[in-house]
Amino acid sequence: MANPGISKVIDKIIGKRREKKEEIKVEEKEEAPTVTLTSTSKIYLKALPLHSPGDLEKIKSEIKAGNILIIKIEPSPESDVEDIKRAIGELSEFAESMGCDIARLGEERIVVTPPTVQIWKEKG
Repeated sequence: MANPGISKVIDKIIGKRREKKEEIKVEEKEEAPTVTLTSTSKIYLKALPLHSPGDLEKIKSEIKAGNILIIKIEPSPESDVEDIKRAIGELSEFAESMGCDIARLGEERIVVTPPTVQIWKEKG
């Protein structure tokens, strides 16, 4: 069952991150954590749920492992919309700090790819 509120939240957060990214000038930063892939590493496509902020640690570890993630936003009855907004914002910031690409995929899903994979985004 699609939640129209979640769709708007995802769009706002990811859209704001893109706008900020375009506005930011290149500056010296602390060294960001990196995704470590070797020539023998396999990249997996994984589907994971985001029910609450508690799910972020597993999602972050999968991002660090260099996997492609499709994350379904499914708020649990215990978590409110503000918790989910914060979790999506934190996830977006983390993915971008790792050099990963992140985008909305439909009404209630987000896709996160490692730095070696770029998401094609249609302009218009």
